[in-house]
Amino acid sequence: MSLYSAPPLPRIPLIPQSILKDHNVACIIDTRFRSAARLLQHLWLRDSAIVTGVHVRKSDDGDIVMDLGSMLEADAARSGRNFLTPEIHAFVRHATIMREEGAAIDKHRLFYNALSSTPMSFNVFAPLALDLQLATAVFRSLLPAFVASVENIRFETSPGRREARFLDDGTAFDLAIEVVTPDGESATVFIETKYSESMEGPAARLRDRYDEAARQVRLYSEPDAVILRSLALEQLWREHMLAQLAVDQGVTDRAMFVVIGPRLNRRVQTACRVYKNELIPDDDLDADRVQFQSITLEKVIDTINEAGATDLARALWARYCDFERVFHLAMAEYTLPASSSPTTTAAAEKEAAQVNKPRRQRKAGSISAVGVASSTTRLRRAVTYGQ
Repeated sequence: MSLYSAPPLPRIPLIPQSILKDHNVACIIDTRFRSAARLLQHLWLRDSAIVTGVHVRKSDDGDIVMDLGSMLEADAARSGRNFLTPEIHAFVRHATIMREEGAAIDKHRLFYNALSSTPMSFNVFAPLALDLQLATAVFRSLLPAFVASVENIRFETSPGRREARFLDDGTAFDLAIEVVTPDGESATVFIETKYSESMEGPAARLRDRYDEAARQVRLYSEPDAVILRSLALEQLWREHMLAQLAVDQGVTDRAMFVVIGPRLNRRVQTACRVYKNELIPDDDLDADRVQFQSITLEKVIDTINEAGATDLARALWARYCDFERVFHLAMAEYTLPASSSPTTTAAAEKEAAQVNKPRRQRKAGSISAVGVASSTTRLRRAVTYGQ
């Protein structure tokens, strides 16, 4: 498997509609990032010999069934093929059976939808939950001032759903990492994961309790700011408030709220930056306030690699972050016949892979840092640097 970064892509590739249609992943409502990510998921399914399925869209005239190359066929979904290993699948089955009361786990997204961030959360973090020594190494590196050791990892979790002392709703976190800090305190890292999300909702119904909590938690420069209630930010706003209320109500001694998403998902990264600007600066926060941090998915995977779980990191990178692959596939369109089928395109990819074999590691420990020598890479380098 070739892992590219020479140099890192400055933005997500714009995939031609002809390629998306050839692979049954053309979706008119997709953002630029989601189109590329959907194609990458289809390529992973194809590489893994997983049969793809259909998407069912409701309409007034009856269900509309369409082939969609990023969905798993029913038998493949039921057998856990949306997960990287049987061990992760077994962990997911346990987590769904033993989920918290009121936990909203969409099983269709979890088992059938390769593009969803729900299975991604399990693929990335279930191996860490099964190996707390690995989890400790990863989070100690990611959050060195906050994490000394990881004691437990919980999925789809809330300190209290529909309780008035919290937000009186169903807001929950994708993950809660129970840790011990370098000072020996018990603490929690609450995590929201994103993959192809466009940060456009659906949004929770605004409640008076949200307005009360925004003033109560002492996190915001302007607690009544309209932008906090916007489609792009309202989920981050709710979850950060919930994390702070967990501290205030004694559920955990200390906490941090972290969002993890791909570097090239511009909407996720922009939402995190805008949200950060609405917060009281960290240096001015009271010591018991919950700080916010965004971390790229690529950084998490690189850290897993540096912690010694190289096979896991390579599998995660190939599935979720190898957008060099779709870039090269898009470039190949200009050298293929207009009527190229996925089989023809696959052959072109294989041929390109032989030409583009990695030559040397550019940065020790970085799974994303392998140099390649190819005409398309040289072209992209020239475009990136304005040559």
